[in-house]
Amino acid sequence: MNEHREGRLRTRWRRAARTVVAAAASVGMSVLSIGFTAGAANAGLSSADRGAPNVSLAAAPVSRVAAGDLHTCVTRTDGTLWCWGNNFYGQLGDGTTTDRTGPVRIGDATTWARIDAGSSNTCAVRTDGTLWCWGGNHNGQLGDGTTTRRSSPVRIGTATTWASVSAGANHTCAVQTTGTLWCWGLNRHAQLGIGTSPTLTTTPVQVGTATTWASVTTGYAHTCAIRTDRTLWCWGSSSDGQLGLGIRDYRATPTQVGTATTWTGVTAGYVHTCAVRADGTLWCWGENGYGQVGGGAGFQTTPLQVGTATTWARVETSVDSSCATRTDGSLWCWGKNTSGQLGDGTTTHRSTPTRVGTATTWADGLAASYHACATRTDGNLWCWGDNSFGQLGDGTTTHRSTPAQVALPA
Repeated sequence: MNEHREGRLRTRWRRAARTVVAAAASVGMSVLSIGFTAGAANAGLSSADRGAPNVSLAAAPVSRVAAGDLHTCVTRTDGTLWCWGNNFYGQLGDGTTTDRTGPVRIGDATTWARIDAGSSNTCAVRTDGTLWCWGGNHNGQLGDGTTTRRSSPVRIGTATTWASVSAGANHTCAVQTTGTLWCWGLNRHAQLGIGTSPTLTTTPVQVGTATTWASVTTGYAHTCAIRTDRTLWCWGSSSDGQLGLGIRDYRATPTQVGTATTWTGVTAGYVHTCAVRADGTLWCWGENGYGQVGGGAGFQTTPLQVGTATTWARVETSVDSSCATRTDGSLWCWGKNTSGQLGDGTTTHRSTPTRVGTATTWADGLAASYHACATRTDGNLWCWGDNSFGQLGDGTTTHRSTPAQVALPA
């Protein structure tokens, strides 16, 4: 758990990410068959679902969007699920390991409600309260009791009370309608919130006994959550201050961040965290090498207010960047911009929020990684940034430094 060890682990993670890219490139468009263990539930695929994506404009608006390292998934208002981009681990869920440069429908279900994407895995909740995961599973982050990768959605347990899910790099957490919190996957940095043992679990484990958890977010090796009383709690690695507790160590169980009872939303990036309060202020902390905290110099171990604006509505963090919307419908991004993921038409890193275009119609749907995607009030989806594996959904692998509309099948 020491700082030096965590630094080496982070270096290995970055190398692993590059390895995934190289491996995926070597696979190209070939299809690898991924087997299922006996009795594993999965979402069926129609033959049409496996075909080339239709590029006509969306008939049903996008309701939720999730961005993994190299893939994107959305749910639409008609309850359908669509994914595209890199598929080396089966993280698109279409039953193959073939990359997709345009949206492909996943199965024929029309009950998908909530979705989130990790580095190479994806999880989603259906309207019946069931939880489904797929993709990479080397650390048990799918929660199906195995470490077997899955190329189609697999149901996690038998519970029908799942409310939301957050997929991190190597672990996953979810909240049930009972207000209980559950985590699974890698626990090397105590990111599951259950202590330091075991170091890995392949099925959901309840975090404490509290029944007042409202939402949860997972980073590389840390986790944060908000309770119904609007208090904020974080745990896991704090190598760069990402827990906001004024430390560069770790916490093995949920620990309250400050004393404020006005937190309304929180998002965990790679090793930084941002959150919004009820008064519309925005706060960030943790690693700040690319300016992803939005202010200050060097890493920040306690929440730092970003500017003086009191109109922030929602924030999303990624590997080394952040994006947020304001109540006036404007969109702002800051931090690392190597692939144009800030959407400002440049590849210049920004240490303070920089407005993305002039539109005032950006809505709640927002996801950020090496690329970013966001919805507008008309339900249309726009993406920009890294496009090495078609994760922008425009049919190409060309990077974009400004938002471009994604044509979803009708």
